[in-house]
Amino acid sequence: MRKIYYLSTCKTCQRIIQELGGLEGFEKQDLKTQPLTEAQLEELYRLAGSYEALFSRRSQKFREWGLKDKPLGEPDYRQLLLKHYSFLKRPVIVVDGAVFIGSAKKEVEGARAKIQGNA
Repeated sequence: MRKIYYLSTCKTCQRIIQELGGLEGFEKQDLKTQPLTEAQLEELYRLAGSYEALFSRRSQKFREWGLKDKPLGEPDYRQLLLKHYSFLKRPVIVVDGAVFIGSAKKEVEGARAKIQGNA
């Protein structure tokens, strides 16, 4: 499977998609218009190994909802990821069974290598 979960309004997501050659042949899911389903989250969890790895503490909702002062566990991360699209660290790129989460240079380079068949 080759898929990217992203926000079409996110400049960072747009830049990464462009850097990776437009990701032709990838299924693209704009999380704002097509929220993550429970089945999709479970697949990402299986690939990532935890819900926390998929969770963005940089989301505005994280502060707005007062979550920074609360201890969160895997069930909490799962519930929050299903509740609001902004809690998913973006972009999430799935390439043939490998997952690359977020915009860190290491993740983008890992995705590029996998796409090009070098990983």
